[in-house]
Amino acid sequence: MNNQPGGSVQQISTPAQHTALAHPVRQRLLFALSARPSTISRLAVQLGVNKGSVSHHLRVLCEAGLVQEAGARRVRGGTEKYYRRAAERLFVAEPRAEGTAALLGAVAQEVERSSVDHVLTLRHIRLTPARAERLALTLAALVEETEEDPEGEPVHGLLVALYQQAGPQGPGGPQPG
Repeated sequence: MNNQPGGSVQQISTPAQHTALAHPVRQRLLFALSARPSTISRLAVQLGVNKGSVSHHLRVLCEAGLVQEAGARRVRGGTEKYYRRAAERLFVAEPRAEGTAALLGAVAQEVERSSVDHVLTLRHIRLTPARAERLALTLAALVEETEEDPEGEPVHGLLVALYQQAGPQGPGGPQPG
C-alpha cells in the first residue's frame, strides 16, 4: 500500500475540514495515519478507542477530504479496509479556536498515554518583533530539517508553537509589566 505522496501539503479552508479538525479523536487519527495506512481495528487498539467511534470519526475525516481509502484485504470471510491521510501535512492558514483546542487536547491525550518520559515546557518571553520572527524561522527550520529514522523506530510527536500573547487591547497592545 502506498503512503501519502512525499511532502504533500493540504490547505485547510472549507467548513467541513475545520469541523473535522475540531475533535481530539480525529486529530489523533490523523497523527496515527501519518506513519502508514491502517485499518479501523488497528487504529482502535492504537488509540484505545472503540471501533464504532473510530469508524464514525474516519467517516467525518473522509467526507472532509482529509483521509481516504487506501485499499482492502480479505480477512476471515470479510474485507478489511485501509485508510491513509490525503496529504502528509495540513496547512491551516486561518486557525479556528475549536480546531486549536482539539489539537491541544489530542496532544494532551497522546502525552498522557505515552509510557516514555517527555518534554513539555511553556515559557513566556519578551521578544522584539524581529527576534520573534527569527525564532519562528529557526524553529520551523529545525522541524523541517529533522530527518526521520527508518520504519520500525518509535514515532514521536512534536508540537511547536510560537504566538504573541494578546494584551488588554488585543495583539500588539500594551503588555502588563
